[in-house]
Amino acid sequence: MASGFMLLVIFVVAIAFIILMTAKVQMNAFYVLIITTLAVGLASGLPMQKIVNTIKEGFGNTLGYIGIVIICGTTIGVILERSGAAFSLADSILKIVGQKAVPFAMSLSGFIVGIPIFCDSAFVVLSSLNKALAERAKISMSVMAVALATALYSIHCLIPPHPGATAAAGIVGVDLGKLIMLGLPIAIFPTITGFLWAIKIGGKFYIPARPDVTYEELKQKHQKLPHPLHSAVPIIIPVALIALKSIGQLPTHPFGEGAFFNTILLIGDPQVALLIGVLLALTLVRFWSKEVLGKWLLEGVEKAGVILAITAAGGTFGAMLKVTPIGEYIATGLSKLGLGIFLPFLIAAALKTAQGSSTVAIITAGAIVAPMLQKLGLGGNWGPTLAVLAMGAGSMIASHANDSYFWVVVRFSDLDVSTALKTYTTSTIITGLTAMIMVTILYFILV
Repeated sequence: MASGFMLLVIFVVAIAFIILMTAKVQMNAFYVLIITTLAVGLASGLPMQKIVNTIKEGFGNTLGYIGIVIICGTTIGVILERSGAAFSLADSILKIVGQKAVPFAMSLSGFIVGIPIFCDSAFVVLSSLNKALAERAKISMSVMAVALATALYSIHCLIPPHPGATAAAGIVGVDLGKLIMLGLPIAIFPTITGFLWAIKIGGKFYIPARPDVTYEELKQKHQKLPHPLHSAVPIIIPVALIALKSIGQLPTHPFGEGAFFNTILLIGDPQVALLIGVLLALTLVRFWSKEVLGKWLLEGVEKAGVILAITAAGGTFGAMLKVTPIGEYIATGLSKLGLGIFLPFLIAAALKTAQGSSTVAIITAGAIVAPMLQKLGLGGNWGPTLAVLAMGAGSMIASHANDSYFWVVVRFSDLDVSTALKTYTTSTIITGLTAMIMVTILYFILV
């Protein structure tokens, strides 16, 4: 079996291969991670059967932990899109904050709508409203785009049911309820920073809005929308149930240990809570047609399929690092640097900047960091949770031309690349650093 410096060489080559194949060759991350996992096992000198079993166990265990969560979360997002509930929420927020505060309205809309809907899909769904409001208020699209994009991005990188955070939680072994309890309040701060950056920096560039439809035409188009409070129910209830389960499991047992506690354990389990969310989302639809029960639900499963394959492959990579001496060797070396909570952040940021995908960055970072948590001082009740959040903050830095979300923001906001780099890309650096500052503060309080 390989040892010493050779283990470091294997690790560096593996990470370089992942970055090269996903960023330059643009090979699907699922195959890249599976091939890398197999190669690491062979190069480390593990027995053949051990390699095969580790791949199967890593893949299966990860899917078992996150599969239902991601499928149900994706399905809730699809129903919110198709039913018009996402538009209903955004429009109601606009009415509350007023027409003069449209950038803040879109930022707040992004924060709420982004909980169940992936950032790229949510940006597309809200882009028509974003453009129409920008044209009506005579505000630059660079302001509106950054305000909306950073809010969606903050949620996407930090909390479940989004794939990166969910997968990293599975790899590291973090309770999703704890991740949501800490991740949601942390995400508020980069959202605010993104909004302020949009006003300050985005306001220096005037990009006129060219909406396909006006705000009045959008209102006319969406006459029969679900009520805003009804639209929020499939978002709020699952999150609340998951949080209640985590609260109930505190050492003080605030809910006792009787029937109510056991009920909370059931409905607060992320798999069950998200399934309840799907059923609640279906109540947004007036009539359950074949299109709703067939196509919409199928679309949710299909959208989740690719994500599940990639996240499970990341789980196999993490499992392989754990069973080889690589994890222990790297942990021993890196722990001497004294980086602690900053190491997961730096690894994720380097991977994100190099290859573009926040999901791949946080999954790969999770696989690298999982074996070394104790040596980094990230054990105990909250250490692993904060490590995942640090990776989430790192996976925000930096969204540029190798990131598909960057191009969604550019194309659906009529921005030129130069302006997007100066406004949106810089905002992702600032928001990522803001998130990490909040994680660090919590680290000194909780660990």
